[in-house]
Amino acid sequence: MNRILTGCLALAFLATSAMTATAYEAFQGPLGLLQKKQGTYEGYTLLAPQNSKTTYLLDMDGKVVNEWKSDYSCFYAELLPNGNMLRHSRLPDRNPEFGGAAGLLEEFDWNGKKVWEYKCYTPGKEVSHHTFEVMPNGNVLLLVWEYRSYEDAIAKGLDPNKRGRTLFKDGMKISNGYMCKGIWPDVIREVEHGTGKTVWEWKVWDHIGTTPDKIDINAFCDLGNIMRALAGPDWTHLNGVAYNPATNEIAFTSRNLGEVFIIDYKSDGGIKYRWGNPGNYGKGDLPWGYAKDGDQRLWGPHAPDWTAEGTLSIMDNGCYRPSGNYTRAVELDPKKNAVVWQWTPKLAKAADSNFYSAFQNGAQKLPNGNWVITTSSPGHIIEVTKDHSIVWEYVNPVAKDKAYALSNGHGGNGDSVHKAVRYGKDWPGFKGKDMSAKRDLMPAGSPNWLEVFSKCETVPMPGAK
Repeated sequence: MNRILTGCLALAFLATSAMTATAYEAFQGPLGLLQKKQGTYEGYTLLAPQNSKTTYLLDMDGKVVNEWKSDYSCFYAELLPNGNMLRHSRLPDRNPEFGGAAGLLEEFDWNGKKVWEYKCYTPGKEVSHHTFEVMPNGNVLLLVWEYRSYEDAIAKGLDPNKRGRTLFKDGMKISNGYMCKGIWPDVIREVEHGTGKTVWEWKVWDHIGTTPDKIDINAFCDLGNIMRALAGPDWTHLNGVAYNPATNEIAFTSRNLGEVFIIDYKSDGGIKYRWGNPGNYGKGDLPWGYAKDGDQRLWGPHAPDWTAEGTLSIMDNGCYRPSGNYTRAVELDPKKNAVVWQWTPKLAKAADSNFYSAFQNGAQKLPNGNWVITTSSPGHIIEVTKDHSIVWEYVNPVAKDKAYALSNGHGGNGDSVHKAVRYGKDWPGFKGKDMSAKRDLMPAGSPNWLEVFSKCETVPMPGAK
């Protein structure tokens, strides 16, 4: 629990809560809507708890406007311009279950009827994972892990004896006990909506090399014994993909390489831009263990999105950063080759703040310049203005399809949330829909945390930077 306590204790029995003058930062405490101030981007927030089978659309008061039920838990979800909801669902038998494995796209109409699905899982061959991108023509860009044998990797130049390498000839067991064979480099695949037909692909395997426009099969973040999996079968671990129709470019992030990449769409060309870890291609110093950061700038990056200005919003998880773990949202301008905006908690250490998640996370730049930022593991969502003020804050209360008022009521926070997405009131899919609040997601009798927090006597603390 955070060491800072407030007058909320007396107001609402917050025996496990903590407050700051900016954001709620406690390891246990209230769930649901905590802050709502002037300056928000008014609209609706799509909430997809990952260990639950229901996806929710919430209004600015945290009330349920619509919900969709699946037979599967979810990794990530988005709304389509027609009001349908597209989700990446996690098949229970998917393997190898590297973090983010899913295997099934499901589309539901506004009334909850499934209208399309695409299964991308063939045991021992491929499985789709993480997020997706809906193209202007309705097609979907997916990330896919594709099997290649150990012998194939050696033929491509893999050095099995390089320090930190954890790829073995006879395979290795991963978290669920599955014996994983070979190496699983990423594929970016465009599938036709409605048919599932593959219409375009870009494969890491076809772009292996040692020059900056290629990916070195022997490049990885050597963190000693901190995170051996970074050099295992899940070698590149792409986790986010975004398409820019203005430039016909695709951006994607790699957690294990600590970089964001840009390629041209509809070509089989190599990498045209990359940022975050120049040591991967001989243009800087690599980090190592707890010793040094080197020239690496992104640590477990996730959720790239193109902004209206042609910049990229990225979540820098900050995991395994030798100088100290902390999570930040960054806006990268590829033309300037520089970060032009960022937000991170002032308590910029994972030991002090729960606005941190080593894995997943998401950032979305809104039309008014605000940002919706999600730290996934605690399901903690904030809306931040350009000048770093927090104007809306929500902590996911849903764990395995049941809502709670307090995190210590069930032994932890709600389910993880990969990335919450805000849609403005003018989103075309809302036209003609009943957008009234249907019910309160919070359980009956829950305290009004928004009211409680507005009356709290907060302990002054440094704000965000």
